[in-house]
Amino acid sequence: MSRAALFLDRDGTLIRHVHYLHQPAEVELLPGVAAALARAKQLGYRLFLHTNQSGVGRGMFSLADAVACNQRMIELLGLGAEVFTDICVAPEAPTQPVVYRKPSPRFAREMAQKHGLDLPRCWMVGDYAADIETAFAAGMKPAALAGGPLGNEQIAAWRAAGRDVKLFPSLAAVVDMLEPA
Repeated sequence: MSRAALFLDRDGTLIRHVHYLHQPAEVELLPGVAAALARAKQLGYRLFLHTNQSGVGRGMFSLADAVACNQRMIELLGLGAEVFTDICVAPEAPTQPVVYRKPSPRFAREMAQKHGLDLPRCWMVGDYAADIETAFAAGMKPAALAGGPLGNEQIAAWRAAGRDVKLFPSLAAVVDMLEPA
């Protein structure tokens, strides 16, 4: 049983970022994502999806809409319905009390307990500061993806504070540096 895992952001990490995505027809995989996830699984990593969907909390779309977009992404991946060990859709808006909204470590900690994960051997992969802060809060390794809103100044600030943040051009590059779980 694998004790290592990848916790993955959705928008901008696995699929093209669409502001307040709620239409499954607008889901588009980023290049190389399916192959990278397949390779991570071959290496023995469990995959967990952790996505903030504040449009639900803001009343812009329903939780069912967000789930339908996840299902479309899973179909496009072509890796089977169980590609993710578990999925967390955090529906809270920024002004609402935090339960699962990143950077909360709650989902990662619950999954570690449920699946016997060793969080220091796990990675949180994403393109937003909240993704990286989730890694820090849960005791995971952060993998920041270039091309999103994360800037060199933020990366430099984390590094200056003694936080080890690795910047990668793509999910495939993250998986390429992984050792077998």
